Amino acid sequence: MRKSIIIGNWKMHKTTSETIEFLKQVDDVCTNLELEAGVAVPYVNLAVAKQYAKNLIVVAQNCHYEDFGAFTGEISVDMLQDLKITHVIIGHSERREMFNETNETVNLKAKKLLAKGMVPVICCGETLYQYENNETQKVVENQIEKAFQGITLEDAKTVIIAYEPIWAIGTGKTATAEIAQKVCAIIRNKIANLYDNVVANTIRIQYGGSVKPDNIKELLSQPDIDGALVGGASLEPQTFLGLVK
Repeated sequence: MRKSIIIGNWKMHKTTSETIEFLKQVDDVCTNLELEAGVAVPYVNLAVAKQYAKNLIVVAQNCHYEDFGAFTGEISVDMLQDLKITHVIIGHSERREMFNETNETVNLKAKKLLAKGMVPVICCGETLYQYENNETQKVVENQIEKAFQGITLEDAKTVIIAYEPIWAIGTGKTATAEIAQKVCAIIRNKIANLYDNVVANTIRIQYGGSVKPDNIKELLSQPDIDGALVGGASLEPQTFLGLVK
């Protein structure tokens, strides 16, 4: 039985003091949950978040695939691991669109994280143009195939996949539960083709894109949706608690 996981992706929101205040209000409440829950905080807040988060997973929003070097502004996996970070989002559509992330760099990051015993949260998803032109399956399958290239069967089981239709991120538009389920099923079938049914039935697939407390229950009731990667609705303590409770 796959355990659901909800991750709030704060993006470029919250100062250190705001992060502490949020966790003071939320972390103690998140005990004895039937699912895993975490927050992906800005780099500068990772260390303090680890101090205050005893029940929530603290997630990084990105990493570099090299161990060290002349990469101004980048953060290595070793730096994250030294902070005892276990999960890292990679390949988010905003990183792909704004910062030239590619399928190839996503793959390099995934392999580096797995080599260090960490959990990549690999994002995939199509644009509105691709969705309207019935290219969703082709685009998503291509992203998954390239992201998992060279990853072993055992390592693949530990990966989390986040399907985020780009047209539903921060737009107020939400894929219906049926649409989200259809694509997540496509992703699971692709994993089965790349590996086997055991891996496909083990790996967890999140949905992301304007997820809110009033639609999360229906989304998580779908057979191939094992959680959510949540943006704006994860920023306020009571809304976040509404998601996980």
